[in-house]
Amino acid sequence: QVRLVESGGGSVQAGGSLRLSCTVFGISYCIYYMSWYRQAPGKEREFVSNINSDGRSTYADTVEGRFTISQDNAKNTLYQQMNSLKPEDTAMYYCKTTRCKSWGQGTQVTVSS
Repeated sequence: QVRLVESGGGSVQAGGSLRLSCTVFGISYCIYYMSWYRQAPGKEREFVSNINSDGRSTYADTVEGRFTISQDNAKNTLYQQMNSLKPEDTAMYYCKTTRCKSWGQGTQVTVSS
């Protein structure tokens, strides 16, 4: 059984930075093919970024150039560095393992203007 635990969310002002973490517990190969999603109040959950087994990453247009996804396989941990944050980035952020079909519980990011 796999469990994903996110951390690193918080409240920042516009232009600030945060680094999210997502640690995979239980099945180590679940760290491959992972993604970040987010869901703002009243909106559907949307794709933010993903990274595959050879380290290639893709991003939503809204975060391209500001967010960077990475992972440390030795620590079974996925990261997302978020810079130049905007109020529209405010959402609950979730990590997902595609290979093991599981989601984390989410971590809240709030960006004030």
